[in-house]
Amino acid sequence: MQWQACQSVSDRRMISLLEIKTILEHTVPDTPELKSAPTPSRLPEQTAIDPGLASAIFLLAVGYLWLFRRYTFIEPDEGIILQGAQRILRGEVLYRDFFSFFTPGSYYFVALIFKIFGSSIIVARTALVLIGAAFSVITYLLARRVCSRESSLFVAGLVTATTLPYRFLVLHNWDSTLWACLAVYSAVRLMESPGRRWAFAVGTFVSLTFLFEQSKGAGLGLGLGLGLLAAHWGWQRILRTDALTALVLGLAWPFVITFAYFAAQHSLGIMLADWFWPLRHYSLANHVPYGYQTWSDETRHALFGTNSIWMRSVTALTLSPCFLVPLLPLAAAGILAYWIVQMRRREASRSKCNYYVVTCAALIGLLLSVVIGRADIIHFMYLLPLWGLMLAWIVDGRDIPGRIFHNAKPIITAFVAIAFLLFALALLTRAAGAHVESATRRGQITLPERDNVLGYMQAHVEPGETILVYPYLPLYYYLTATFSPSRYEYFQPGMNTPEQAQGMLLQLAATRVRVVLFEPGFPQKIPTSWPGTPLSAIANDPVTDYILREYRSCKILQSANNWRFLFMVRKDAPCPETPPGADENR
Repeated sequence: MQWQACQSVSDRRMISLLEIKTILEHTVPDTPELKSAPTPSRLPEQTAIDPGLASAIFLLAVGYLWLFRRYTFIEPDEGIILQGAQRILRGEVLYRDFFSFFTPGSYYFVALIFKIFGSSIIVARTALVLIGAAFSVITYLLARRVCSRESSLFVAGLVTATTLPYRFLVLHNWDSTLWACLAVYSAVRLMESPGRRWAFAVGTFVSLTFLFEQSKGAGLGLGLGLGLLAAHWGWQRILRTDALTALVLGLAWPFVITFAYFAAQHSLGIMLADWFWPLRHYSLANHVPYGYQTWSDETRHALFGTNSIWMRSVTALTLSPCFLVPLLPLAAAGILAYWIVQMRRREASRSKCNYYVVTCAALIGLLLSVVIGRADIIHFMYLLPLWGLMLAWIVDGRDIPGRIFHNAKPIITAFVAIAFLLFALALLTRAAGAHVESATRRGQITLPERDNVLGYMQAHVEPGETILVYPYLPLYYYLTATFSPSRYEYFQPGMNTPEQAQGMLLQLAATRVRVVLFEPGFPQKIPTSWPGTPLSAIANDPVTDYILREYRSCKILQSANNWRFLFMVRKDAPCPETPPGADENR
């Protein structure tokens, strides 16, 4: 009897299990997602170790980048933002009082930093250190969602060692890249936690990216917009009414403040004209082939035409990241296509599909902004914190299909590690090898060679004096605490227009500037740096003609880059005498 009772209970349990199984089979759809049960992407912010690692990455990156703070070789581009911020601090208004062909964010951001901490190149470069450290953290957190901890740390280290050290300059390109990184990070978080908070953050950071560099912001907005729409219609209804409203508000509020400020300064019209000025004037002189290396023939010969085959091979391996980096965003197009197919087939987790679709779409949008603007290696390096995600995916390899790739992955990883390590070592050696200390009116700097332009200028030009540095080295304005007599901190033949040249001539004649620092050899740089420049623009330079007609040379000076400058005064004025005890060669 007991056995029969137990058998009866067992039969009833079996019947119940069969009923449950039947119910489940008829109520739960048999989808590929349930069959494969793929592992979703990780959320490093919710783990015990990743937030601590992110903090450690930030501190280590700050420590490493601190080594580059004082190093400079007097690069022409750096002074544009620094001097513009200085003009803002003395009461001038961007666009109304001085010219810029990009959006205002960097100028006012640096001016705010100077207002709080004082105006010095070290203050500005300390802010740059913090921006560079933030790059490494964001790269790690984005990569960690689909990659192992080791792969994510590896690529964050590469970003630290190569991105900012490649061009450690205060430029609008770096802070705009920071906002772009934060926009992509916010978009990924929006995929993971749909709602108003992250939607508002996406809109805000895209808007700030545009207001710091309009081409980058436009490309990013286009890419992220298409990526979010693909994720919304492909799998998950992310852009609900509340999220879409927050996204629009995030996009709008920085523009509202910007437009209100410049309208109050009676410069809204000229601001918009300057924003669109590159569409008509920038591309001609700045058009270069994809991935263009700004090397002169002499540089190429020195790198690859001398020494032994062994040394040339090492040189090629060291410089190979300069050729690899432009290829990374091209691979993003293939990866985007692959993951859109995965999304449609439901053959991977929703979170992973959303991640790849949104990030790859953003990378392609940013690539478009580079190609339309200036597709040289420099502008690709500005976005390495985001291109680095491609390196993380390749090194990790778990989401890249194909036996051929997985067989070759150890070789690829070894190549990436060795090449970027050598590249980083070369950048570090360049900065660490600088041994010439120079005291300027904006702080102490370290140079690779002696720069007697700074010493002579500071001995013979008063702080705050109006001088002309022509055509293109505004950093001398900033370091010597002087100012341009015109609306232009620099003048690039072929990009700046003849009408702008005439405006500069009128201002020169009206102010009767006492001193001109003139670089007669500048046209020799144009074929290498701006190969698209029309020959007519080089041959016909009315500002140079005016300088040679109205001024005479007093001293030949040499910069830290071995560029020759003439210290010139008006022909009716005497050349200055060196004050007793002054060191012109400092």
